[in-house]
Amino acid sequence: MKLPQTVNILLLGGGGREHAFAWKIAQSPRLEKLYIAPGNAGTRACGMNVDLDPSNFPALKQFVLNNYINLVVVGPEQPLVDGVKDYFLNDPEIRHIPVVGPSQEAARLEGSKEYAKAFMARHGVPTAAYFTVTASNVEEGCEFLASKVKAPYVLKADGLAAGKGVLIIDDLAEAQAELRAMLDGKFGSASKKVVIEEFLSGIEVSVFVATDGNSYKILPEAKDYKRIGEGDTGLNTGGMGAVSPVPFATPEFMEKVRARIVEPTVRGIREEGLDYTGFIFIGLMNCGGDPMVIEYNVRMGDPETEVVLPRITSDMIDLLEGIAHKTLHEKTLEVTPRTAATVVCVSEGYPGSYPKGLPISGLPAGGNVMGNSIVFHAGTGLKDGLTVTAGGRVLAVTSLGDSIRAATDRSYETIAKIDYEGKYCRRDIGRDLL
Repeated sequence: MKLPQTVNILLLGGGGREHAFAWKIAQSPRLEKLYIAPGNAGTRACGMNVDLDPSNFPALKQFVLNNYINLVVVGPEQPLVDGVKDYFLNDPEIRHIPVVGPSQEAARLEGSKEYAKAFMARHGVPTAAYFTVTASNVEEGCEFLASKVKAPYVLKADGLAAGKGVLIIDDLAEAQAELRAMLDGKFGSASKKVVIEEFLSGIEVSVFVATDGNSYKILPEAKDYKRIGEGDTGLNTGGMGAVSPVPFATPEFMEKVRARIVEPTVRGIREEGLDYTGFIFIGLMNCGGDPMVIEYNVRMGDPETEVVLPRITSDMIDLLEGIAHKTLHEKTLEVTPRTAATVVCVSEGYPGSYPKGLPISGLPAGGNVMGNSIVFHAGTGLKDGLTVTAGGRVLAVTSLGDSIRAATDRSYETIAKIDYEGKYCRRDIGRDLL
């Protein structure tokens, strides 16, 4: 099966990842109309924003029928975990419209840490040792911390916690107390079940895979920066920047990733009959040259998407068609060897409480390109015709260069021209890799 030659696409989401997707899709000569639900102030330059909640499935159905949508692309994880793909497949009026993203069962690879770890165990994917704790075996969990793993202690909420459900603690007594707090609702229903993990020592890298459930293509890898402070200090965030390619992800290392992790993961998806037509985000730790899986996500990362997609030079709709219609093996993925670097600008107070509605000045007029950079909107809105802040992460500024330093310098030069009250960014993105 194929999509029509010109395609109407509905893209779900409204953050920096979705702006990057919208920007890339809009470059395709095959695009007829692109709708982004709900989008943000920046995505207006790529298509039409529509006031739709991605979790309101009946409203999505009505929209795709009314607007002759040929393909739905899901950006964030929540609609996937909630079963948006199953909703389409189970409705005879819209089951013919392909959804790029996994089924609800397959989305448990992100929606449940325990499910993912068990999947890895079944298919021989290298990962850290773990133990699952609920209110019924909390004492066993405390004993596991005391006798089976060494500090630092890793505690993960089993469910989705907006990227904030992971604690890494050096003190045993504190770890045991936090385990009880998590089970008592520290992260709401997400931590009714907690996975204790062995701590993996090394350096992280994110690997992205497009798959139609049978074949796959490995997209450019990336390294992101999670902590708010320079030198990787302070609280965890949704991501303060990213670079791609990653110098230590050599061809030899990436062959290990392919053979030991990507191949058995996709084979496991196929053998277990999971409906998976979408992207797999594999968070890895490079442990002395050997890759170990930290976690799966069932969609692209943010802000990693903002460095991965600008490095892809082949047609995005062609790639999405291959994923959706299980013809990915027929498609060609082309990637530039140049380096991409993204620096994220956040609101003052993030990742805690922060103000909203502050006017942003210096943005490119009528587009996304500003000098040598692409300005992706992560948390912006419109107020009285002005672009204003609407989230903790506000902008993701991406630049291409012949080196990490050249790319990051260009992003910092662009950021200097943009202003809003309380603007903050890390000044050391990529510097650890020089």
